Amino acid sequence: MLSDSLLVTTVAVTDLERAKKFFGEQLNLPILEEAPFAIRFGAGRGGQVSVRRGQPNVGQTVGHFEVADLDAVMADLMSRGVTFEEYETPKTVNFIAQIGPARGAWFKDPDGNVFGLREGPVPGAS
Repeated sequence: MLSDSLLVTTVAVTDLERAKKFFGEQLNLPILEEAPFAIRFGAGRGGQVSVRRGQPNVGQTVGHFEVADLDAVMADLMSRGVTFEEYETPKTVNFIAQIGPARGAWFKDPDGNVFGLREGPVPGAS
């Protein structure tokens, strides 16, 4: 049953208005639904992310976006003021890590929640 269900990532933030600007303007995600305590944004291929008021999960990757062109997406996000992170594990060079056949990069929302970008073969995709 769950294999046919849409999984929506939910992220806790301290300031919904600030999150609305970050996800809506900087990440350019469309608002699907807005309530006093949460905002739901659309993402590609039917994906969604729900942003709710609460205690952020700082320092942990809470979700990632599968992208076809990592460099182009990073350039677009950087032009909107998104800052990418450097890490030792996995080792990033110019913000990008090679992870097997895939490449990845990470950024934080204003509350410190970590999001990733991943370019490469999608496991289980035909």
